Amino acid sequence: MSPALSPAGRRTAAAVLTAALLVPLAACGNDDDNGDGAEKAAGDSAPKADLTVLAASSLTDVFKTAGAAYEKENPGTKVNFSFAGSQELAAQVKQGAPADALVTADTKTMDGLESDTGAPSVIARNRLVIAVGEGNPKKVSGLKDLSDSELKVVLAAPEVPVGRYSKQILDDQKIDVRPVSQEPNVRAVLSKVELGEADAGLVYKTDAATATEKVDTVTIPDGENAIAEYPAATLKTSEHAEAAAAFVKWLSTPAAQKILKNAGFEKPQQQ
Repeated sequence: MSPALSPAGRRTAAAVLTAALLVPLAACGNDDDNGDGAEKAAGDSAPKADLTVLAASSLTDVFKTAGAAYEKENPGTKVNFSFAGSQELAAQVKQGAPADALVTADTKTMDGLESDTGAPSVIARNRLVIAVGEGNPKKVSGLKDLSDSELKVVLAAPEVPVGRYSKQILDDQKIDVRPVSQEPNVRAVLSKVELGEADAGLVYKTDAATATEKVDTVTIPDGENAIAEYPAATLKTSEHAEAAAAFVKWLSTPAAQKILKNAGFEKPQQQ
């Protein structure tokens, strides 16, 4: 039988045991101080999945940057984008195209898909400008100049959000424009001006900003302009519902909003 410990001996043994138990806890605290624990938490915050996001053409450049940032924050997740005019994206959703989330360039298109999506949230806003050739050779100064019959003007088709916004602001100012063509998305309008196939076209400010070496812009006063809103939503047919919801939610975070702002987009009204 082991001899009984004296009171002093029992106190010494208890102190040794307590110290031994505190060592692992201290090690855990050191990991947190180094930031490793926080990084792991951030990386594990969203379910891992290969996501397909249908997005409006005007988001092409900024979403490539945003997607890369999201993948970096969430290792193991891949974000694949399919860009097209919002009306084309809506048709794809109605036809059951396999995708996880949708971002359109207007609330009207999204509202028409209420039975196919989760609750949408506006993640950004945009404005229109007049895109003209480099140096503005035709001396376009405002919307009224677009009615000049000698000016080759290109617009987006009226069923496209940017085309609908264009029609709205021209009708409000009672300006009659006869476009030489009506394009399926904003990038096609911009391309016509870039290539010199049109003298002017109405595009989003952010799209014009991607082609500053080939086009100039004429600002449209706020009182004559329209505000484009970009809602994002998950798709009910997504096979990665949690991962899709995490990405849509991330689009409203400060990190994503900074990327959108740097590309020229404006914050949603509620932010």
